[in-house]
Amino acid sequence: MNENLPPCPECSGAYTYEMGALLVCPECGHEWSPAAAEPAGDPGDKVIRDAVGNVLADGDTVTVVKTLKVKGSPTGIKAGTKVRGIRLVDGVDGHDIDCKVDGFGAMQLKSSVVKKA
Repeated sequence: MNENLPPCPECSGAYTYEMGALLVCPECGHEWSPAAAEPAGDPGDKVIRDAVGNVLADGDTVTVVKTLKVKGSPTGIKAGTKVRGIRLVDGVDGHDIDCKVDGFGAMQLKSSVVKKA
């Protein structure tokens, strides 16, 4: 028996099981073919680009291209600030870079406001 069955595409339930040629979700009752569950492209290989179109990778150094307001800070992050050692994540509201900014600490940034240094 295959222990690595994909989660349900409808409710993301983790308790799927095989029933004949189909996969079944006991949580919502959805049935689907395992061939239909195979994605055409691997979503884990999503390419993240900076403001000018350069491909970003984990560990890159980037420069902030516009002044950003930071909640709780009177000054914010100024344009031209270098951020070293970024980490690419699936963040909320397009915030796809996890990093530490000198003077501000850990935060998430959008790739559209940085360029690769």
